[in-house]
Amino acid sequence: MSRILVVDDEPAIGWSLREMLTDEGHAVDLAATIAEGLAAAARTIPDVILLDVRLPGRDGIDAIPDLRAVTAAAPVVVMTAFGDLGTAVRAVRAGAFDFLVKPFELDHVAGVIARAIVAGHAGGKALDPDATPATLIGSSSAMQVVFKQIAVIAASDRPAMVTGPSGSGKSLVARAIHDHGPRHDAPFVATSLRALAPTAHMGELFTPGSGLLDRAAGGTLFVNDIACAPDDVQERLAAMLDAAPSAGVRLIAGSGNRPTILGLIPRLAERLRSLVVEVPSLADRSADVEPLVRELLDRHAAATGGIPPAVTAEFIAAIRSRDWPENVRDLKAAVEHAAVVARGAPLERSHLPVNGRSAGGPVAAATHHLATAVREWAAAARQEFAQLPEPDLHNRTVRLVEATLLREALAHTGGNRTAAAKLLGLDRATLRTKLRQLGLDD
Repeated sequence: MSRILVVDDEPAIGWSLREMLTDEGHAVDLAATIAEGLAAAARTIPDVILLDVRLPGRDGIDAIPDLRAVTAAAPVVVMTAFGDLGTAVRAVRAGAFDFLVKPFELDHVAGVIARAIVAGHAGGKALDPDATPATLIGSSSAMQVVFKQIAVIAASDRPAMVTGPSGSGKSLVARAIHDHGPRHDAPFVATSLRALAPTAHMGELFTPGSGLLDRAAGGTLFVNDIACAPDDVQERLAAMLDAAPSAGVRLIAGSGNRPTILGLIPRLAERLRSLVVEVPSLADRSADVEPLVRELLDRHAAATGGIPPAVTAEFIAAIRSRDWPENVRDLKAAVEHAAVVARGAPLERSHLPVNGRSAGGPVAAATHHLATAVREWAAAARQEFAQLPEPDLHNRTVRLVEATLLREALAHTGGNRTAAAKLLGLDRATLRTKLRQLGLDD
């Protein structure tokens, strides 16, 4: 049995709701004003509140924060005869669980109440999104290794490197190193060089007063995608570390590449390779999927003023069965999508997005791996060919990828060039020409 508080100044509505809810086995309290509702909620904390908008003395939506504070964030279902967009938006922003427009069918109300009860029992009290920073979640063996590496590196004040695939949480690892290190009371400043034009990197980092190094003075600077930095920027970072490796600013670099293929100038790579944390992909930490989902739902609810929905075993199984090319970043987008679509109902497989990157699938995963491989190849090729009069990285890359693709097509068709050309979307003469140009016409 659950306890429902109905706050409505129309006696007929209060009576009909009490009769219906009592028949379903709930205990029901009635109140005609916000003051009466707050008093009733304080006496016997309800599991769900049905709240009218236009009430004597005080607007119902304005009172939602007070009611939720008294009731440990019980779900609030707003009722109104004036169901316009503005009222709905106000209700959602105030933290309402759902929105009912009068006149309503009692069966529909019963369904909303049932969902609200489940959500309230599962979710508990909403989180304050500003109360604590995002944290690293995980009990898998892969994450236990990461935690140990963080503990060791945090105790030092030397420059460090965090590697891992896109979206795996490299910035969270860098933040954890800072928070548990000797500079924890000083600023933590983060940037991603991939988001900036190479010509802007020098100014972003080194401009006196406004550059990130000055802003991070005494603290930690996390530079993600450091392999994107031009050589002159890397030289200056290396010179800074050589001059004062543990003074001024602690540098933590981030890279999606493996530590042995960083694409850095040797002088900088040498300084960063001694302390490295390798962050695993989501695929390598399946035991962490459920706690990650629940943490992401808690934070989404905190940010939106709602209550985290319940999570079904079917939903978790669906999450585990998918590929997440952008790792936790993709998972976050999919989980938040599901929470919005479910509107407070327990999350099921059908609530996950069916299109886009977060839907996963073999092609999406392979695309991610291809992009990662190209980045690694480009970083290594810059080092090997940069001194040539014409490095020609574009042509080298295209020939490499095209040759691999043509070989795979021919292997798939058993050497049948007509079938391979059809698969590739080429005519047979074009395929023959490309094979000859690539030295594959044997």
